[in-house]
Amino acid sequence: MKPHHAASEQVNGLGKGLGSLAGTVSTQEVAASGWDILKEDVSLPVAVLREQRIEHNLQWMKQFMERYGVQLAPHGKTTMSPALFKRQMEAGAWGITLATAPQVRVAFTHGIRRVLMANQLVGKANMALIADLQEADPGFSFCCVVDSSQNVESLGRYFSERGQRLRVLLEYGVSGGRTGVRNEEQERAVRDAISRWPQALALVGIEVYEGVLKEEAEIRDFLKQTVARTRAIADESGFAEPRIILSGAGSAWFDLVAEEFALPQTGLPLDIVLRPGCYLTHDVGIYKAAEARIQANNPVAQEMQRSLLPALQLWAYVQSRPEPGRAIIALGKRDAAFDAGFPVPSLHFRPGHSASPMEAPAAWKISAMMDQHAFMDVPPVADLQVGDMLCFDISHPCLTFDKWKQLLLVDEQYRVTGAVATYF
Repeated sequence: MKPHHAASEQVNGLGKGLGSLAGTVSTQEVAASGWDILKEDVSLPVAVLREQRIEHNLQWMKQFMERYGVQLAPHGKTTMSPALFKRQMEAGAWGITLATAPQVRVAFTHGIRRVLMANQLVGKANMALIADLQEADPGFSFCCVVDSSQNVESLGRYFSERGQRLRVLLEYGVSGGRTGVRNEEQERAVRDAISRWPQALALVGIEVYEGVLKEEAEIRDFLKQTVARTRAIADESGFAEPRIILSGAGSAWFDLVAEEFALPQTGLPLDIVLRPGCYLTHDVGIYKAAEARIQANNPVAQEMQRSLLPALQLWAYVQSRPEPGRAIIALGKRDAAFDAGFPVPSLHFRPGHSASPMEAPAAWKISAMMDQHAFMDVPPVADLQVGDMLCFDISHPCLTFDKWKQLLLVDEQYRVTGAVATYF
């Protein structure tokens, strides 16, 4: 399998010139194209990443992690963009977190050599994908989670037959939550199963996902229990490597995980690995709310002052003005996430008439979405016409990224500076 380098990735017909005539252009050609969103050089709707804000978010999270002395393995499922993985690694990430074996293969193919898979590796075909990668590069550092003795037996048998050793993290969960062992009895069953395969499996740490809990107090209790169980297993010499991986943190509660995992003086040789993914682009919805909580309560974030900035936006045209109080926008469920709130209009621009975009009135609101249409309620006297361009902010970047094969990088004047491809 040959690596697919970001520099040669193809971008499908986004703009005029090469884009529309040749069908595809390389990301290098996009960077040199001189396209300008506001000059209508690019077919809309289009997803854009504001370059300056991406860089700010990379540096903000790097600084936050350094303040706590913890490692960052951002969840790659958010973007599934190897070009963005590369930037995260260059900004000091310990590795990349992924959710599935095919996602791991994409990252490996693009040069990522340390992956934490925050799921169990279930099924022979998925096991084969990972075994093939480990065989292709013995230096590939991979670990996945386990919470089932049945799954452990299957992993042990498969990797024993392949003559390989698979590194695993024991996952803890909570009653009524998602995955992970619920009690010490289940923990013991999984650990006993791992011990039956000493040549094929190695328990190298502990993993949790706290995001299924909603209250700070219960999250802190869960994290404290995780630290206690990590110490107890270490006291029994239950880990196979000198340094113990202790991993948690989605994008909403990473501050609590940093505090609870990093601050206690455990005396253990820990590699504390946090896994937020949405910080890279942030949003104006669920993660903006999380940011407000972090800024209000976390002393490190307060010292750092300026926080994460929303960097992912969508541009679209006004498609129709069928009624005085309604505009139909050429943007729909095929283009933007809608599970955590509809896109929010932020800028309004009239090509050929406006010098620069104006802030969209707060009264303009998306009220419904279809596959490729959005219904926007506006005051009857709103100065809005067919052909006007609107810029939208979003909530939940994960489910917007997966709707685009390519996203354009833009500067603060919405001039195109490059592109990134996704591999969902």
